Amino acid sequence: MTDVRIAAAQYPIELLPSYGAWEAKLSRWMSEAAARRAQLLVFPEYAAMELAGTDPAAAADLHASLDHVVALGERIDELHRQLAIHYGVTILGGSRPCRDARGAVVNRARLFCPDGRTGYQDKIVMTRFEREIWGITGGEAVHVLDAPFGRVGISICYDAEFPLIARAQAEAGARIILVPSATDSMQGYWRVRIGAQARALENQCYVVQAPTVGQAPWVPSLDDNHGAAAIYGPPDGIAPDNGVFAVGEVNRPQWLFSDVRLDQVDVWRGSGTVLPFLHWPEQHAAMRPDDARRDEPAPPAPTTAPDRSEDRPEPIFGSLE
Repeated sequence: MTDVRIAAAQYPIELLPSYGAWEAKLSRWMSEAAARRAQLLVFPEYAAMELAGTDPAAAADLHASLDHVVALGERIDELHRQLAIHYGVTILGGSRPCRDARGAVVNRARLFCPDGRTGYQDKIVMTRFEREIWGITGGEAVHVLDAPFGRVGISICYDAEFPLIARAQAEAGARIILVPSATDSMQGYWRVRIGAQARALENQCYVVQAPTVGQAPWVPSLDDNHGAAAIYGPPDGIAPDNGVFAVGEVNRPQWLFSDVRLDQVDVWRGSGTVLPFLHWPEQHAAMRPDDARRDEPAPPAPTTAPDRSEDRPEPIFGSLE
């Protein structure tokens, strides 16, 4: 049995006077979660944009704020790496703007392990604000990451509303999907939450949502923040009837803690009341044009999950660049 204690942050965006003040704040949050025996700490989408507020001139300008936080990238990553090692925990850092190999600015969430290893996932599908106004570019690949307790996937905010991203991660062995989010309305929060719960249902796995909260008018890109952290699963077996293992108080800064049993994912997928993870391929044949199916015998129902190794994302893990 593999039990994992998860801490999902409802992280408040605050006006901080300096990088040092931000570092102290983050260290306090890490210390609190570690003191309560958390093994996996999940921070929200764009949480690192809080640092834009340390430069008022940059914070007020959408593009200058990006450049300001991009320039701090190595310091941000090194702090998370040190904290993961110090506390012996795995940390999904708050996502931040980063320049990729193309020179494009992407929204990157990085996972830090207690042995110093680190891996990342770039957001794949941009929201209208990101693509039309802010100039953020979608990532090029879907990854899975090997944490000490098993393989995880990351679907950043809007990505959780697109089934094939989490599906690829689940087929590659992920039993936890992490959904860091930043939404400026309750409708946005519910869109991501509904997507996250749907991904837990169809992939028969755990999904962890962690949002930004609070008002931050000094950072136009992150001025309104609404949501609640949660840990979801399929409503089956040991799960609550609604599939919500834990949920925080909306818009309140806090850690949300939950203990999950990763071997339960194998139970859900192997002998659940229903088997959507196994039966997923059956929908594909039904979506072919009628004339392509004419006179063809119905394919037999699968008894094991399909082998799509050629289509699965490869693990991407290594030391810091």
